[in-house]
Amino acid sequence: MTGRLRVGVAGVHGHGRRHVDAVLAASDLELVAVADPRGGGDVPSSTQVFADAVAMIDAVHLDIVVLSTPIPTHAGLARLALARGAHVLLEKPPVPSVADHHELVSAADAASRAVQVGFQSLGSAGVAATAEAAASGIIGDVLHYGAVGQWARSEEYWRRAPWAGHRVLDGRLVADGVATNPLAHAIATALAIAGAAAPEDVVGIDADLRRANDIATDDTSSLVIDLRGGARVAAGLAATAGERHEPYVLVRGSRGFLVYVYTLDTLHVHRDGAALPRTYAFERTELLDNLVRHVRGAEGLLAPLERTGAFTRVLEEIVTGPPPTPIAPALVRVEASAGETFRVVTGVEDAVERVAWEARTFRDLAVL
Repeated sequence: MTGRLRVGVAGVHGHGRRHVDAVLAASDLELVAVADPRGGGDVPSSTQVFADAVAMIDAVHLDIVVLSTPIPTHAGLARLALARGAHVLLEKPPVPSVADHHELVSAADAASRAVQVGFQSLGSAGVAATAEAAASGIIGDVLHYGAVGQWARSEEYWRRAPWAGHRVLDGRLVADGVATNPLAHAIATALAIAGAAAPEDVVGIDADLRRANDIATDDTSSLVIDLRGGARVAAGLAATAGERHEPYVLVRGSRGFLVYVYTLDTLHVHRDGAALPRTYAFERTELLDNLVRHVRGAEGLLAPLERTGAFTRVLEEIVTGPPPTPIAPALVRVEASAGETFRVVTGVEDAVERVAWEARTFRDLAVL
């Protein structure tokens, strides 16, 4: 395919504005249309503005549709875009169920179109490099994989949209918990490094979900995920830390460990007997750029929908399982900062790190 590709972006405020700016900055792309019930924002006068994503996809011929819309809309809008002949960049989490995953993969195959998922971390060369380092024997035999995320999210964050803080809304899966949305990259990156792609690669999940905020979903979570072939991924994730720390994937071995900081694309190799770690930095490819080159036949996708099925299996377990357990009020302190209110869980930093290091849930560790 030659010439400028025609792009439509659905959801142009908040995170979606990044997609608008990326399209406008690309010389080989044309922002033909945007859709958002809140208006189109600052876009060129030549760009058509729609209040509804369905109307945009139906009315305008598009080569690529970018979907930065609420989670419950992803599957239906992506299928519609594929049926209209467009390739899709679909924000994470891609779909809320394994059934939706399989249906969307089939729709993409039938349309001979691509679906790239917005797990930006998977665009880094560091993901494959970490997997290779784990397999190389440099840290001995791999004991397990881990993921650690410690962020601070305010009470206002959990009220940012009607669907925020819900697992299910109006009978539809939403999946806006810490493990499935704000820190979803931690799980997705750990699964990718562990080699898990399809839903069937996940054979067991022990999810111990907690919450400090008055929400219907989790904000402080631990999961132990068993994979086909015997590998295990343990994730300790919290949006209730006192401050943000860079999240990372851990690979614990019998003679050392790896720490891959996926937000910085850096790999730190800690070998037994070595006084200091070795640190490596990697390049990251923007997923929209990669999708464009894929559409032109130049390279494969870095974050194809097919590779995210294991994550969706974990997400489905979380949103259909027991509701999160409230954290004891004695462990929660309320802090105000910049006009927002934060609920901070005492000891959460140590707790999530122990989950990843020991491959045990909060429950099994008797913490929180």
